[in-house]
Amino acid sequence: MMKRIVFTGGGTAGHVTPNLALMPHFLDNGWDVHYVGTRDGIERGLVEPLAGVTYHAIHSGKLRRYFDLKNFTDPIRVVQGGFEAAGLMRRLRPNVLFSKGGFVSVPVVYGAWLHRVPAVLHESDMSPGLANKLTIPCAQVICTTFPETAAMIGKKADYTGTPLRAPLFSGDRGRGLSFLGFDGHKPVLTMTGGSSGAASVNAVLREALPMLLGRFDIAHICGRGHVDAALSDQIGYKQMEYVSDELPDLFAATDIMLSRAGANTLSEILALQKPALLVPYPLGAGRGDQILNAESFEKRGFSRVLAQEELTRDSLLRELFALHEQRAAYRKAMESEPLHDGTKKVIEWIEKAAKV
Repeated sequence: MMKRIVFTGGGTAGHVTPNLALMPHFLDNGWDVHYVGTRDGIERGLVEPLAGVTYHAIHSGKLRRYFDLKNFTDPIRVVQGGFEAAGLMRRLRPNVLFSKGGFVSVPVVYGAWLHRVPAVLHESDMSPGLANKLTIPCAQVICTTFPETAAMIGKKADYTGTPLRAPLFSGDRGRGLSFLGFDGHKPVLTMTGGSSGAASVNAVLREALPMLLGRFDIAHICGRGHVDAALSDQIGYKQMEYVSDELPDLFAATDIMLSRAGANTLSEILALQKPALLVPYPLGAGRGDQILNAESFEKRGFSRVLAQEELTRDSLLRELFALHEQRAAYRKAMESEPLHDGTKKVIEWIEKAAKV
């Protein structure tokens, strides 16, 4: 009898890409694969075109910790989505649910619990997000990116790492240098700020360009709408709004990185063993998860950290030069980490839950 799995997660790319890393295994092994997301979220555009995956759209409202007029209407959407999710679980009767979090996952996990469908959750950040906090009681196991998170949650949790897509490991340095237009005579510094960029770090990096370009070629993934036309012809500096198919090759060409501290990006940094300077989002710009993520990497000797409040041209230069000089020590620390790609371990938990 064909086994059936339902994936859920959405709101940001970080709540979708680990699902995309897991799906090929189940498709290749003959499972019936379904995905539950919202009607207009980023997850629909990423998942619905995939061959072999059936996409189900439900209503959902955002779970906010702050005042917003939508807080008065979104509970209605959440309840509606809850009924829709419960109906889907009753009809599909999957062997297992895998939830990556995000607000759409809450009604789906509750619907699975109502119909005795085992649920496996994944938490990317050091501190669980609100959606996962609400659904942990309904899960059989919570897979985590950070060992500290598993210890915090307790016996229900397991440190697995984050599932990563296989193409990430197929990059070629030569192709990456060709894509960037660099000759390889200088080390390559790559900056990435996540899917939406990092405007404040972009600005300081560009201020430091005259000093940095003497030592590095620079690949700058600056986010949609953040390309500086005045720098388009700058030799040794390649700016891009985002990178998709060429990303593995770009990473293969990278010697050191400047990055925000999103959990998925950190997982890629660790898996590819790229020494990095992390500038996490400050507390006022989020719930502080990136600060905790960065502190974990710094404590384990994987990366350097520069608080955004301390970010200036001079501090950025100082930290990047120190990172490059000490890059071998950071690589050695990452090489000694026994867990890099969490794909295999998360699959094992899903398949174990499906047998219960």
